[in-house]
Amino acid sequence: MSARKGNKNRMELRKLEPGEHRNTRELWETVFSEDSKEFLDYYYYFKTKDNEIFVIEEDGVIRSMLQLNPYTLWIEEDSRPCHYIVGVATECAYRKRGYMGALLRRAMEEMYGRKEPFTFLMPAAERIYTPYDFRFVYDQSQTEEGGADPGCFEQQDMLCFGHLSCKTVTFEDASMGDAGEICAFVEAHFTEKWQVYAERNEEYYHTLIFEQQSEHGGIRLIRAEGRLAGFFLYADEDGLEIREPLYLPEYEAAFAQAVLALTEGRGDRVKLYAWEKGTKRIPMIMARILHLESMLSCMKVREGQEMDCSFAVLDPFLPQNSRVWRIQGGETDGGKVRVRETEDSEGVLTIGALTSLLFGYRTIEEAAQEEDVIMTEHLKAEMKKLKVLKNVWLNEIV
Repeated sequence: MSARKGNKNRMELRKLEPGEHRNTRELWETVFSEDSKEFLDYYYYFKTKDNEIFVIEEDGVIRSMLQLNPYTLWIEEDSRPCHYIVGVATECAYRKRGYMGALLRRAMEEMYGRKEPFTFLMPAAERIYTPYDFRFVYDQSQTEEGGADPGCFEQQDMLCFGHLSCKTVTFEDASMGDAGEICAFVEAHFTEKWQVYAERNEEYYHTLIFEQQSEHGGIRLIRAEGRLAGFFLYADEDGLEIREPLYLPEYEAAFAQAVLALTEGRGDRVKLYAWEKGTKRIPMIMARILHLESMLSCMKVREGQEMDCSFAVLDPFLPQNSRVWRIQGGETDGGKVRVRETEDSEGVLTIGALTSLLFGYRTIEEAAQEEDVIMTEHLKAEMKKLKVLKNVWLNEIV
């Protein structure tokens, strides 16, 4: 952004140096006033060490910002560096000036330059990000139950706890030394279920322990005969919240007992997030394809299928993606998709429609009905051979 006439109200969009990151805390506290001092102490000590922050300054004062927090994501069999967009904020008096859009464009261009396949965020409102071709890709299971006897746990689960009486089942909060055991447990029992997820290594769980502690919680471990059988995250700021419980199937009752132990003597309601037995599914995470060739190269073809098709892509914000692409693949390629540019197109897809399609959030038929989308019957048939990314597990908060 250039200076206005007369050099008054000078505006500048720039990427902060790491040593300047703490200068955005005041804006965060102003816009996100619901966040506690403890959480912000955690965030600005841990998360801003290696993240990227883009700001718009007016006369040297930060008026708007966007932060990119790094994650290593697994997309099928590919490990790719990606970024989670958080902290999108503009001081109230400076809104409706296009600051957010300018920051988004700059951040997307930078991520595209690094060939990142996509970026993701948890929107305050869907309508804010849809114009920039973000689309929902992940629904989170949730439920809310009341009091010291959460009805989400069937009475039979509590009765079945008796079958574990022959084993010593204990509950305890994780320490830093437990991080390696936790990530080994997740790798052994859960990652094969997911097509897209953030890599859960020791550092991931070290940081997560501090994050939960900043919200008056922790990671509660479930052990049977001393061996890890499950765990869940919990926070206790404005009521008890349970997030991402992961446990072996035979320890369903132990999980119920662990939650009840936390609610003992309390009358407030318990919220459970990312629990497979949740009573409702809430659209939670939106994604936006960045470097399309990288994204397509992560995809796989359904077992036993051979595909070959081409289509033009419309991307108004990253015009480098607006080309005609040919994708091929099958058994001879180990199921992987091969991508290259071509000249002959069988149809047209917007980058938003393609995002919904690749993540399996919309069907081929639904995508074909979107504005500016044109698909021949052959193209539809070939695209159905793609193994879409339906098993997404993105529960990161920041």
